[in-house]
Amino acid sequence: MRQRQEEFRELFRKNRALLNGHFKLSSGLHSDTYFQAALILQYPKEAAQLAEELAKKIKENNIKVDVVVSPALGGVIIGHEMGRALGVRAIFTERIDGKVSLRRGFFAEKAETVLVVEDVITTGLSTREVIDSLKTAGAETVAVVSLVDRSAGKVDFGVPRFSLLSLEVKSFKEDECPMCKAGGSAVKPGSRK
Repeated sequence: MRQRQEEFRELFRKNRALLNGHFKLSSGLHSDTYFQAALILQYPKEAAQLAEELAKKIKENNIKVDVVVSPALGGVIIGHEMGRALGVRAIFTERIDGKVSLRRGFFAEKAETVLVVEDVITTGLSTREVIDSLKTAGAETVAVVSLVDRSAGKVDFGVPRFSLLSLEVKSFKEDECPMCKAGGSAVKPGSRK
């Protein structure tokens, strides 16, 4: 397991998806480590390989999945690849007026079993919002997967969860950030402004 973690870490580094520096995350927290999953997911071969690895975890645990749901924008590519790997449809949620919901004619049937797929989990907020929106639709979230888990498994969604790379990455409030206190300025490399 540890060897596979190192292989995935190296794959992320090789594709410049794992960065070190001083970053402001979409949550507003600061960190010395940043994951830009889009940089590895731009390569279809790697995206398919990563999804196959995650799909193995679902299959090994005998988790029945009817549909894959991902939050836009970060989870869309890996969610689509997970749908392909599991042979089920793949849809995504979008944030409208601050609320996560299904649109574009996407739906989750009552009693459908859902796998929520993320690129990176830090606080778990967007994943929880997706789970809550699916519960409102009557669908049942049966597991959560992500490429990267920045919490080292500390975030609990009440269902099984799996990731390819799990590590504890320290995050700081801006006024408590040691890099800021040392005179550094954070950069925001992500997609949310």
